[in-house]
Amino acid sequence: MPCEAPVRIRILPLSGDKVGKGDDITGPVKRRSGHNGDMPRLLPLFPLQLVVLPGNLVPLHIFEPRYREMVGKAEASGSEFGIVLAQGEGIVNVGCTVVVESIPQRYEDGRFDVIVRGRRRFRLLAVDDQQECLRGEVEYFDDEDLRPAAPEYRTSALRACLEVHAALADGTPWPEAELADPELSFRLAQIFRDLEFQDAMLRERSETARLELIIATAPRYVEKSEYVEKMKHKAGTNGHGHKPKGV
Repeated sequence: MPCEAPVRIRILPLSGDKVGKGDDITGPVKRRSGHNGDMPRLLPLFPLQLVVLPGNLVPLHIFEPRYREMVGKAEASGSEFGIVLAQGEGIVNVGCTVVVESIPQRYEDGRFDVIVRGRRRFRLLAVDDQQECLRGEVEYFDDEDLRPAAPEYRTSALRACLEVHAALADGTPWPEAELADPELSFRLAQIFRDLEFQDAMLRERSETARLELIIATAPRYVEKSEYVEKMKHKAGTNGHGHKPKGV
């Protein structure tokens, strides 16, 4: 099935009863009010300019005291917190939980580096901003199409991503991807430095559809990457270039 469209969520003042009303920010996400004891178990949320996909490792540098506390609690208890993509003044309504894998570096001022791993996808139903960190009432989801992707889709997607990786000149590491991985698409999506694309991958509920999206997107991404590198070179020589069609 087609993936659902992204919805941005803005946290309104305490007098508001809806999250997402106004301008282009819409969605059936409500503000939770009342006593915390009346609420379902809420997931701590970490808004970032980042999309985390299930199973993938992501390095983070934690410096704000409120997030140092949140991540520290998750490490100590082995619990999850959610990473949601921050866009403009709001956050999108789909994210992924993560667990702490390791803390490779701690600093004297309390900052630390952490490696987290994506675990479960969720849809945000309601938010609570009564504490320093946002928390959300979430609905977890998985693929609706549970059929494994055909070998030809896996092979084609892998080849397409090899071409993308070859076109990149920013040192992007090759992901730990194996053809037999039932979530191969999530591994391959890491090389696309495109938050909109990764957000679409997170929302899609079919491995075959995700691989098809990779196959369709890769040629345009290669063309765009090669154009960017060409313009960087021309800029250094005071040259001129033209934007390729469709980029």
